[in-house]
Amino acid sequence: MNAYDLVVVGAGPGGYVAALRAARLGARVCLVERARLGGTCLHRGCIPTKALHATARQLSALSAAVEHGIRISEIDFEAARAMERKDAVVKQLEQGIAGLLRNSGIDLFYGDAELEGPGRLRVRRPGLAGLIRARAIVLATGSRPVRPTLLEAAGKNVLTSDEILVMQDLPSSILVLGGGYIGCELAGILARFGVKVTLAEMRPQLLGNQDADGVRLVTQGLRRLGVEILTDTRLQQVENGAGVRATFADGRSLQVEKVLAAAGRVSNSGGLKLVEAGVALDGDAVHVDEKMQTSVPGIYAIGDLTGSVMLAHVAMHHAEVAVAHIMDTEGPSRGIDSQVPSVVFTQPELAQVGESEADCRSRGQGVKIGKISFQASGKALCDGAGEGLVKLVADAQSGRLLGATIVGEDASTLIAEVAAAIGAGMSARQLAAVVHAHPTLSEMVQEAARDLDGEAIHKPAKKAAD
Repeated sequence: MNAYDLVVVGAGPGGYVAALRAARLGARVCLVERARLGGTCLHRGCIPTKALHATARQLSALSAAVEHGIRISEIDFEAARAMERKDAVVKQLEQGIAGLLRNSGIDLFYGDAELEGPGRLRVRRPGLAGLIRARAIVLATGSRPVRPTLLEAAGKNVLTSDEILVMQDLPSSILVLGGGYIGCELAGILARFGVKVTLAEMRPQLLGNQDADGVRLVTQGLRRLGVEILTDTRLQQVENGAGVRATFADGRSLQVEKVLAAAGRVSNSGGLKLVEAGVALDGDAVHVDEKMQTSVPGIYAIGDLTGSVMLAHVAMHHAEVAVAHIMDTEGPSRGIDSQVPSVVFTQPELAQVGESEADCRSRGQGVKIGKISFQASGKALCDGAGEGLVKLVADAQSGRLLGATIVGEDASTLIAEVAAAIGAGMSARQLAAVVHAHPTLSEMVQEAARDLDGEAIHKPAKKAAD
């Protein structure tokens, strides 16, 4: 029996951050992982998709090179080489995590973990089982893709994000089921790589929890890439054969080589013996308090396992919160999920933080809106990236910033400034008063803040009401 201050189960973004943070605070730490360091984010999610997204952007840039006076006679794209590059990026980052764990003196064990009560964890792998004792346990086992039972008839022709990201040979055609961020990102990447893509979503618009103005631009971008988009569409039946024949509720049918199920994710709570240990669940997710502690003192859960916003940076933040409580040291509060920035890596990118205009108006919140188009930015036009907008939402009375949507080049970076401003409780006037370098894309954040009071410089003045 080994004794530790902390044992962490799961070496994804939340797990390895929890382990590293605790070790640097002087704890003796053990990390248990069933597969590979980095978890879903590194191997089947964030990093692989962003590596392929970067390749797709390169292809788009090459296609637009003639506008810069650069003539390229032929573009020869090799999907297998793009996958090799993606794998190299993943390997480098995985090795980096391993090095950090070694340097921090963290013991690493591979195997499946089961709770045996507060402070006790059983780890099993073929031919070996051991008991680990610790003052605290952090569960960070993440989530997995949902596989709708309706698709079982299509057999191996149905893929999830797990399988599509390790394919060496791309299909000629694919039906993407689910217009959330996973479906939209992969639809755009595959279309840019030459796959004929149909994207089907049951709701009236893609990215249903995102601002309508932003979604409109993303939808236009996907269509320019050749993606056929079907909204208000429900799949009724699939038949396996030479590929997959998909039939929808409205009677239309579609023949494709593969189907990609992108209908969401579910917490990985099975196999941990949570109920037996007395840990309360909300469905498949683990119930936690503001310190990320479960119903059993000394046992914590973070990230996707809690059913919270399923984003890697949320899991990392949860890790900081939990470790601060375990180590009885100053740390961040859990915060509000709506204030967590989210990014959809489409072409163009879409980033959002805080509350949308629709959210505010639905609850009767008085708001004012500030908008500026990328067309008003000298830097955006120089970059050939004039498609996009910055949209800010503020309280109508106080001017306090409530939310933002940014669509366009580097939206993933630009959103951080607004997230910081919202977190600090800044008003639109305070943000507008911050001097921004010229020419930069970030100037649009300042201009949108000015526009909230009708004072944007690079936008026609608003006429006074008669």
